[in-house]
Amino acid sequence: MRWTAKSITANSIKPGLLLGALLLAAPVAAQSDKEPDDYTRALAAGYKAQFICSGLWNGGKSLADIKADELTGIYSHIAEIVPTLNAEIDEQKRQVRVSYSTEMPARTAIWNSETGCTGMPIGFTANQNAAPSKQRTFHDELPWPMGDRGAEAAQGEAFEPLMQAAMGTSGDNKYGGKTSAVLVIKNGQIVGEHYKQGHDLHTAQRTWSVAKSIAGTLIGHSVQQGLADVNAPVNIAAWTHEDDPRRQITLDNLMRMASGLTSDTAGNRTDPVYMGGASVSQRTTSWPLLYKPGTQFRYANNDTLLAVHAVHDSAFDPYGFFRKIGMTRTYAETDWQGNYILSSQVWTTARDLGRLGMLYLNDGIWPYGEDKSQRLLPENWREYVSSPSGPQPDREFGYGATFWLMNKTDGVPTDSFGAFGNRGQYLVIIPSLALVIVRRGYDTPDNSFDIAAFTRDAVSASGS
Repeated sequence: MRWTAKSITANSIKPGLLLGALLLAAPVAAQSDKEPDDYTRALAAGYKAQFICSGLWNGGKSLADIKADELTGIYSHIAEIVPTLNAEIDEQKRQVRVSYSTEMPARTAIWNSETGCTGMPIGFTANQNAAPSKQRTFHDELPWPMGDRGAEAAQGEAFEPLMQAAMGTSGDNKYGGKTSAVLVIKNGQIVGEHYKQGHDLHTAQRTWSVAKSIAGTLIGHSVQQGLADVNAPVNIAAWTHEDDPRRQITLDNLMRMASGLTSDTAGNRTDPVYMGGASVSQRTTSWPLLYKPGTQFRYANNDTLLAVHAVHDSAFDPYGFFRKIGMTRTYAETDWQGNYILSSQVWTTARDLGRLGMLYLNDGIWPYGEDKSQRLLPENWREYVSSPSGPQPDREFGYGATFWLMNKTDGVPTDSFGAFGNRGQYLVIIPSLALVIVRRGYDTPDNSFDIAAFTRDAVSASGS
């Protein structure tokens, strides 16, 4: 089956934001000898606006926790600037504005209940007449996993030492990192769950690159609906000229980080989109081909952004998909033109990631809702995303289609695969053991979590 993507038109940001005001005064950080340029200051302001906005209204976090967790351990080129910038928080409009220049408007992030916070472009002037925002509905009272009722009943003692070690509360921080949440699910039941102070089961964090695996899941849902074909060349409007060699790139190439495209950085940095308010369509479609598609592995945010861009039409509905499996506190954010930033900008809870893992344990069938046999992903989609094909990274973990592979990890079943993200975000799925492992954190490059060791110990604790 072959699907032709529709061209994406610019969407206006959803109205509906509540009004009030609060001024966050920021301390002055030490400055380097060389003053940052204006663009770097604009990026820093955009970063701060986005994270305060998302942390408050997606994450349900306190301002103090956002400052301590989200605004520390960040990119070095903005780390000293961010603390010096003042943030104005409008509770009623659900907007955050961060000033960085006397000559330009403050950088603005605007929240809505469906897609979370949107970072507006540099130079945007905030709309002062926004309508009140509607609120999300949650179904916490439903039985686990559609809701949270009864989720604690199956928790036992076997995983308790593992949980404490992961949290660093056992006196032996054997795994490293700065853990905020850890969750283990066995046979569909939560058997271990811990959170750091200030976080709980409903605290959402940014997934960082775990979002890429969420993107792969949503693409799978499009394939299941007959709206996409992973083996067909993608239809990107900017690549339609008959002489454009990028027309040969397939959805599978993009999902496997094998597009052959180049970019300005080696993959895991997309500053203009993440911090600068640039649109996905503006930034990702302009890069030239460097290698024949399917011949080189190059980890790149752009590949995931392009894959989602190619399937995004009126039927692409992350919010609706999340609600089908009880992920009611998951927000897939967009740029100001309505393009999903599914390489990084998803906010979700540990339990919601656990629910996603359970969907894969059931090979794409969700047996917990009203329709006990509802298939949301194509048959064998789990095998597709967790199988290597073509070029592989030269590192500890292999790569499938938007998921990392743990088939070379000692002490772990060879069918183990996972979603990995910056600052220690992990979702590990082990179908042969009916085991799902979630770890969230605020790690730094010099203090990272050992997910291989933790997975190995979780497998041992599971009695398998």
